[in-house]
Amino acid sequence: MRPDRLNPMFVAADSLKGVGPGLARPLERLGLTRVRDFLYHLPDRFVERRAVPDLDQASVGENIVVALTPVEYRSSAGRGPFRVLASDGPGNICAITYFGRNAGWAKKSLPLGETRWIAGRLDQFGQLLQIVHPDHVSEESAAALGQLVEPVYPLSEGLTQGRLIALIQQALASATDLPEWIEPGLFDKMKWPSWRDALELAHRADHPQARDRLAYDELLANSLALMLVRNANRARRGTPLQGDGRLRARINLPFALTGAQQRSIAEIAGDLVQDAPMLRLLQGDVGSGKTVVALEAMLIAVEAGTQAALLAPTEILARQHFDTLKRMAQGTGVEIALLTGRDKGRAREATLMGLHNGSIPIVVGTHAIFQDAVQYRNLALVVIDEQHRFGVGQRLMLAQKGKRTPHCLAMTATPIPRTLTLAQYGEMDVSKLDEMPPGRQPIDTRVVAVERMADVIAGVERHLATGQQAYWVCPMVRELENEDLAAAEARYAELQLRFGDAVVLVHGQLRPEAKDAAMERFASGAAKLLVATTVIEVGVDVPSATLMVIEQAERFGLAQLHQLRGRVGRGTAASTCLLLRSGALSETAKRRLALMRETQDGFRIAEEDLELRGGGELLGTRQSGDTTFRVASLDQIQRLLPLAHNDARLLIDRDGGLTGARGEAARLLLYLFERDWGVQLLRGG
Repeated sequence: MRPDRLNPMFVAADSLKGVGPGLARPLERLGLTRVRDFLYHLPDRFVERRAVPDLDQASVGENIVVALTPVEYRSSAGRGPFRVLASDGPGNICAITYFGRNAGWAKKSLPLGETRWIAGRLDQFGQLLQIVHPDHVSEESAAALGQLVEPVYPLSEGLTQGRLIALIQQALASATDLPEWIEPGLFDKMKWPSWRDALELAHRADHPQARDRLAYDELLANSLALMLVRNANRARRGTPLQGDGRLRARINLPFALTGAQQRSIAEIAGDLVQDAPMLRLLQGDVGSGKTVVALEAMLIAVEAGTQAALLAPTEILARQHFDTLKRMAQGTGVEIALLTGRDKGRAREATLMGLHNGSIPIVVGTHAIFQDAVQYRNLALVVIDEQHRFGVGQRLMLAQKGKRTPHCLAMTATPIPRTLTLAQYGEMDVSKLDEMPPGRQPIDTRVVAVERMADVIAGVERHLATGQQAYWVCPMVRELENEDLAAAEARYAELQLRFGDAVVLVHGQLRPEAKDAAMERFASGAAKLLVATTVIEVGVDVPSATLMVIEQAERFGLAQLHQLRGRVGRGTAASTCLLLRSGALSETAKRRLALMRETQDGFRIAEEDLELRGGGELLGTRQSGDTTFRVASLDQIQRLLPLAHNDARLLIDRDGGLTGARGEAARLLLYLFERDWGVQLLRGG
């Protein structure tokens, strides 16, 4: 239960003066739903203005404060701007320009003949100096506005800087002092301000130490919570699983396991024989053979007389895994069932009965496999695919489905740099598949200008004529107004005119049954060309698809391009990936696309993506799971996470955990950053 002293920071945003239903919507779009959210909605930058005696002392492009006297109003025809011509002391004229605003408001705030202090950016329109939409108009002297440093915050439509600044000031007034949770020696060494002072400073001016302090708090909360999960998991009792190998020996594999696969299987088997439940992350590059490793782990559970479940984030991926596992396990005689939210009637009841009585030892599905109605006879192992889509909270819920806490193997197809692995999976042991199975051919990757679209479509036609299949990926479902973005629906309509029923469309906004039907037509070979958004980024496995076209490739992250490219090259035939680029590219975009041509090493690509693009995508896109970082930037994560990790370990190993003065302060920190699932794991927490 949250400590009472934090409650004022967790009340709803409408408790702040001035927040009604109309303002609540733009605030919600920014994630500002509680007072606490305003505290951590930090400025993007700061504007510093200089007071000048007259316009001769100012430069175009400078933010200034100057005394001006309105001398004339000028209205434009139609919906043009309204201008107030104003004069400084020496007689220089400057236009105060407003677009789309009521002229009456401008006349009221800038009456003719009365001097006002104007704060804003000085620009030039033709021969005329102008200030567009001044930040402040005041009857007060320059002393009130001069040398003003003002924060500039991220906004959404319907919200102004002035209104948001006023709300943040109210929120800061509700933040009381809290005891210090940072290790004293580190706190003194870094010369950081206290938590309360850091908040004030971070909103008032560009103060790197204050920003670092707040980022460190977030990283410390995350590290501490993950360590508490890890320790609590080790203290629990799981079911030791000792397989005899009789089922694994009958897996139907057309290839030998790589050294990395053998090493990972051995690490997993070593965990499964322990009393403590396994909590392991399997990182594998595209096509490195994670599914085989998962099957080996699940068969160990079956050999030991228990059950295993594989959890996938989408129905498409669940069905893909189901088909692959059934094919590989055909010779074992082990029954594998599929269970999704769409399964109804007798088939569903039969699956539920089989899981309950133990006659079904392995089930594959979406979150439906953990609904209350699903009961297992003895669930001992859970495999979670595409781990970045699931947070720590979902990992903890697994403890409720077995007689004892099940072992957990999490998998991700996105290679993650070491620092971010620590941030996202600090409670897990890690295995890496960094070798490719034999027979995998490199994918020929080319960058093609969008002006050659006709040539690309003609090339797709020649490719399909050979009997092979292809993907065409667009960055959006449908076009947005005023946005020059490729849209899957428009591209599908164009390609359908040329290729007819050989083309199918898949995107996330389709009904599940329509999506499944399109995927089934493509997987069976009835359709030859699949037009899609990034919904096919992971899991789709069609060996006869050997051509991938990605429109406006410069708009994708490198890791995402690598995942998409990995949808081809899954059979024995040579494969090609065409990256269609727009005309004008930044130097960074050129470097990113050049790297895609150079390498197919996902771990190298992940590191480069971190440097070139930033960590949002690799952190799970900042919106997924429950380890998002709202305050800490990528640079701060790289600099401060090792310190936070060590500090958390000191607190647990040396300073008594969440007991004692620092421990009580750390509890507040966990609740403040909503990592309180770490507290809940402690008895009496």
